[in-house]
Amino acid sequence: MGDAESLHSADELKRQKKIKLAIYITIFVVFQVIVITTMSLTVMKVKTPRFRLGNINVESFVYDSAAPSFDTKFTTQIKIKNSANWGSYKFNAANITFQHQGATLAVIDIAKGKAGWLSTIKRNAEVSLNSSVITGSNFGTELSSGVLTLNSVGRLNGKVAIMFIMKKKKAANMNCTIAFDVAAKTLKSLECK
Repeated sequence: MGDAESLHSADELKRQKKIKLAIYITIFVVFQVIVITTMSLTVMKVKTPRFRLGNINVESFVYDSAAPSFDTKFTTQIKIKNSANWGSYKFNAANITFQHQGATLAVIDIAKGKAGWLSTIKRNAEVSLNSSVITGSNFGTELSSGVLTLNSVGRLNGKVAIMFIMKKKKAANMNCTIAFDVAAKTLKSLECK
């Protein structure tokens, strides 16, 4: 009977070891699922970088409301904000178009570049605009009202590289409305969407 009892207790011991091993494997698998889910919902989630105009400093602003025309020169910052991604954003060369009611006043080029992870690139640009291409009767009325409204539009195409593993194409769009105070010859407002 002693051999049968020891055989029974040895079997019981083996069974308990197998149960412990199964519990450890289950805990490990659940832990890995939690880690992978957390990583995919936070770090691996790719968001579209932001593409905006920054501070605008008016250097000169000349206008004539009698023969409706204007000529302005200003400096601005072009901001490419990649602060929502855990990977770098490499973008191709692009341009920004400054418009007045659909008429193109100027186009400035943006060289290709890279915004690091969780960072913002700021590039300075000098812009010269004049009203030589603007046609329409309401332009004179707009200048006489004291506020000149312009738009800037642009599109950056590039890829966000997450941890050198995954690359996802993302296009950032700019659509800014710039309002100049004609009498004060200064910037009144800048709103970007």
